[in-house]
Amino acid sequence: MPRILETIVTTRSPDGRVHLAPMGVRHQDGHVLLMPFKPSATLDNVLADGRAVLNLTDDVRVFAGCVTGRRDWSTEPLADGHGVRLSVALAHLPLSLARRQDDAMRPVLWMRPGEQVIHAPFAGFNRAQAAVIEGAVLVSRLGMLPADKLDREMAYLQIAIDKTAGEAEAEAWQWLRQAIAEHRGRDLRGSA
Repeated sequence: MPRILETIVTTRSPDGRVHLAPMGVRHQDGHVLLMPFKPSATLDNVLADGRAVLNLTDDVRVFAGCVTGRRDWSTEPLADGHGVRLSVALAHLPLSLARRQDDAMRPVLWMRPGEQVIHAPFAGFNRAQAAVIEGAVLVSRLGMLPADKLDREMAYLQIAIDKTAGEAEAEAWQWLRQAIAEHRGRDLRGSA
């Protein structure tokens, strides 16, 4: 199975609203495979427009922000007018829908890549950035994970945050911790 790369996918709705979604993607047979859950704005937008943009960024606040309700990130139109990219993207790759494999939960969208555009150099990742991305994946699945598993994994990831986080990673991590606390508060109020 091809490796999964964590990216931010930007799409536009038929009325022009921009949607950002953190998404693990695969490259296979000359295509980029998107597998959005049903229902999702990403799926609806790609099916309506036939396009998406893959954004590669090292600003992990975007990943944490998107899963904690902070989706208002600056974007810029592509030069050809077909889509938008994150302003903080180090590179972007325009995508067009080649074919769709339907699935009850996660259809596979086989996207044909356009030409990658590089905007800034990649300086490398620190461990805190990887921890934030993994934490964002956990937060995106709060309703599916047992509390003890979440606590164990977040405690382990905290080590990397404590040792290597800069201001951006610390801010993103705080958003994730806050989302977990709010989720648990809703669960407690719901069971009373």
